[in-house]
Amino acid sequence: MIENRKYVIQFIFLFIGLIFLIKLFYIQVLDPSYKLAAENNVVRKEVEYPFRGLMYDRNNQVIVYNEPVYDLMVIPKEIRGIDTTAFCADFSITKEEFEEKIQKAKTYSYIRESPFIKQLSNAEFAKVQDLLVDYPGFYITTRTIRAYPYPMMSNAFGYIGEISRSQLEKDTLNYYKTGDYIGRSGLESQYENQLRGRRGVQYKMVNVRGVEKGSFEEGNYDTLSIPGDNLITSIDAQLQLYGEKLMKGKSGSIVAIEPSSGEILAMVSGPTYDPSLLSGRDLGKNYQVLSQDTLRPLFNRPLMAVYPPGSIWKTVQALIGMQEGVIVPSTRIRCDRSIIKCHGPHFNDNLAEAIQHSCNPYFYEVMRRIVDQNVSADPYEDPKIGLKKWREYVESFGFGKPLGIDLPNEKGGYIPGVPYYDRVYGARGWKYRTIYSLSIGQGEILAGPLQMANLGAIIANEGYYYTPHLVKSIGKDGKPLPKYHQKNFTKIQSQYFSPVKDAMESVTEWGGTGFRAGIKGIPVCGKTGTVQNPHGKDHSVFLAFAPKDNPKIAISVYVENSGWGSEAGAAIAGLMIEKYLRGADAQLRYEDFVLEEQYIR
Repeated sequence: MIENRKYVIQFIFLFIGLIFLIKLFYIQVLDPSYKLAAENNVVRKEVEYPFRGLMYDRNNQVIVYNEPVYDLMVIPKEIRGIDTTAFCADFSITKEEFEEKIQKAKTYSYIRESPFIKQLSNAEFAKVQDLLVDYPGFYITTRTIRAYPYPMMSNAFGYIGEISRSQLEKDTLNYYKTGDYIGRSGLESQYENQLRGRRGVQYKMVNVRGVEKGSFEEGNYDTLSIPGDNLITSIDAQLQLYGEKLMKGKSGSIVAIEPSSGEILAMVSGPTYDPSLLSGRDLGKNYQVLSQDTLRPLFNRPLMAVYPPGSIWKTVQALIGMQEGVIVPSTRIRCDRSIIKCHGPHFNDNLAEAIQHSCNPYFYEVMRRIVDQNVSADPYEDPKIGLKKWREYVESFGFGKPLGIDLPNEKGGYIPGVPYYDRVYGARGWKYRTIYSLSIGQGEILAGPLQMANLGAIIANEGYYYTPHLVKSIGKDGKPLPKYHQKNFTKIQSQYFSPVKDAMESVTEWGGTGFRAGIKGIPVCGKTGTVQNPHGKDHSVFLAFAPKDNPKIAISVYVENSGWGSEAGAAIAGLMIEKYLRGADAQLRYEDFVLEEQYIR
């Protein structure tokens, strides 16, 4: 019995020894990861950053591309025997800066790489390239920054910058690491996943002085970087540049849309800035200057500004009035200026004339008929029923909520309803007379320039719109994005749009309030707006589309503190339309009127 136990114990020891031998063989021969870990002192892992996707305009012109820069990286563990004074002289930094950067790198990791000096230019890299052999622990990583052939569209492009701590915490896929760049705003942020590509890794053999001696294991563990997808945008670069020229020195916006697709042709925010200011080593300094500018160039007005729409709102009132049956195109309403102010010599307009003359009393009465329809005997309940119905119509045009453009931070504006007025005035404290300013696009109504341009597209299409968007396709074999090719219908039947379109055409003819938007040989449909501004001069607003039949462009112009909509707004809209439709053959009659700001008195 004792003899048998001896053999059992011996067998157990032999079995355990065999297991260790097999494991040792696996570690040393079959599994290279342990070998790689053991050779970390002579193998350097280098991240290969991919080329970020480019951006093109609708005519395949490059509008955003990449430019190489070089980051000086450091691994504190590998630093030994360097001449600090010489290093500081070679890289143009002080000894204090050197010590501060080294301490920061050690705090991050003693054995992992981190940026020491970011974004060296080609010239700076050429100067120090051959000196790195004297500084073990330091090496170069190639990156790219954004560059722009045209100084335009900065707010829509956005910018890329170093990833923040909060963004790192939200990165559930652990793709990013400290020091990586990421889209921070605009299209760069919206399409970050498509633009960024995929990083690669190279393992290189280095000697004790940090000199590369070739690939590790013949590159078997290397992975190639994959470039990001390119974006084909809907922007017409030449139209965009012209719009920014017209808006130079002004505050406001221009938004132009192709009605048949919802593609944005131009999106101008004024004042603006050169997008290259937020690309490169001086990004932080330039951002601080721009953010402190009282003119707010970083504020993307087409998406983020909301204003009372003014008299362009009368087109919406006309459509709702006809749909509700409270007016027909031949309906005449006296211009009773005792109930609301008006302008111009007109007295008893029909619908077309009221739109042409922008008659306030006419649309005061139209909305009164929409709101007070005598469906309830209670004088306080009846306007609530009418206002609720009116608001449902308005919301079907895309007002009161974000339209869903492929850019972040779009504001939806505001359309007041029954709960708002009950809260302000009490459930039995208001009637139509309290809210009549809504009839002419004033009061509590707020809409964004993008929504206003979309209104032009709706009227052009006679009742529907495509969600406005800036990107037509993604990648080499990309196709149109499905969600931007679905029709959104209003609650207005299509037959009611023809009278409004006819009236808007008369606005831009000689004698109409928007004659400066008229173009010889091209039927332009437009509507002026002059928005009251309690803080200064009124805002100039214009809404238009052209040609009248088979429209190619719908546009809204909003110029702050510039007075009548018939002047700056109308002139800019007409110039943009003619530039787009006629190109080099455009006559641009009112260009000097806009550039020299002759409308300012």
